[in-house]
Amino acid sequence: MFNDIGPLELVTLVVLAVLVFGPDKLPKVIQDVTRTIRKIREFSDSAKADIRDELGPEFKDFEFEDLNPKTFIRKQLDNDELGLKEIRNGFNLKKEMAEVTDAVQGRDSESSGSGSASDGTGSAGGSVDMSKKPDMTKKPDPDERPPFDADAT
Repeated sequence: MFNDIGPLELVTLVVLAVLVFGPDKLPKVIQDVTRTIRKIREFSDSAKADIRDELGPEFKDFEFEDLNPKTFIRKQLDNDELGLKEIRNGFNLKKEMAEVTDAVQGRDSESSGSGSASDGTGSAGGSVDMSKKPDMTKKPDPDERPPFDADAT
């Protein structure tokens, strides 16, 4: 119950309780708190038993801890009726990313080698007005910059 409370925090709580309730009333307060916690536990245990009885024999191995999403997923991954481990082990993310990177780098080296970026139609230049047809008979001048479109940047 107190797994996340350290020793220093526990001492601080005891000192605070002594200051708030006083040394005379502190034993009575501790008894009242423990009695209340015991009643709450009894109530929750009886509620769990009633729910299990109402669910029937199909859910006799039902655990309320399985309602926690982390516990449920961990249990399902250990169960592996769906073959999730096989799917997870068959998918290598690093390999997939390396293949995608190689494919992208391969296309980039092909397009830069063909010189399509220097004719003003590639993405390295600027915006090109698509309503005008380019003159294919005219060779592009390597020193000429493509037209600049301020709206495109």
